[in-house]
Amino acid sequence: MSAKQKKTLSVGGMYYKQLNEEIRAQAAKGVGHFVLKECNGQRYIATALEGDLLFDIYGVPGQDLGAFMRGPRIRVHNNAQDGVGNTMDEGRVIIEGIAGDVIGYAMRGGEIFVRGDVGYRVGIHMKAYLDHQPKIVIGGKAGDFLGEYMAGGIILLLGMFSDKPDAPVAGRSLGTGMHGGVIYVRGGISEEQLGPGLQAQPASSEDLEVVEELVREYARELKLDSEAILSENFVKIRPFSHRPYADLYVPC
Repeated sequence: MSAKQKKTLSVGGMYYKQLNEEIRAQAAKGVGHFVLKECNGQRYIATALEGDLLFDIYGVPGQDLGAFMRGPRIRVHNNAQDGVGNTMDEGRVIIEGIAGDVIGYAMRGGEIFVRGDVGYRVGIHMKAYLDHQPKIVIGGKAGDFLGEYMAGGIILLLGMFSDKPDAPVAGRSLGTGMHGGVIYVRGGISEEQLGPGLQAQPASSEDLEVVEELVREYARELKLDSEAILSENFVKIRPFSHRPYADLYVPC
């Protein structure tokens, strides 16, 4: 396979709209590898882009990185803000630092790998779509409402690479309203952190095969020790009902 045509842009003072227009113009000319230097909060990078594109981002990209994306691969060599992978269909986002809130909102495919901690409501409304199975791996810890209203896909929470040693692995109300998909947690999680009606149970042998495959890919991308990650037990959280709020509605 021939090397992709590369374009390096120093974007520190560039307005986000100008940057995104430039990326699209260069992609139309055949550029397949974008190196963005001095990124400083520019929003919507790679939003709605399709195909075999590669991004290396240095600095901190702004909100909705990779939103509605279908195919590109993004590596952020730092932290990322809110909304990464919003309604993403396909592709991969690798964040070598921490990330903000609502990562993977309504995500329908692809992978998001975060080395460190994430904020609130990560994986909210995540869902499987046709043969797409979205996956989020969090190396650190998560804020409140992880996997809220989750309808499909996989969230794997490791709790290992965190700058909050005294915090619980996740905030309150994990999986609230969850009606599909599965959340795996390395080690375990306190019942008081779970949303109403949810329980954590030991991962089965079939679950562990899924976890191992995902961990090895995550570790490869972030140059981590997969064996160290897999040396601990895992628990899984699944929804107790596909209609958790059915009893709240009065039949007509």
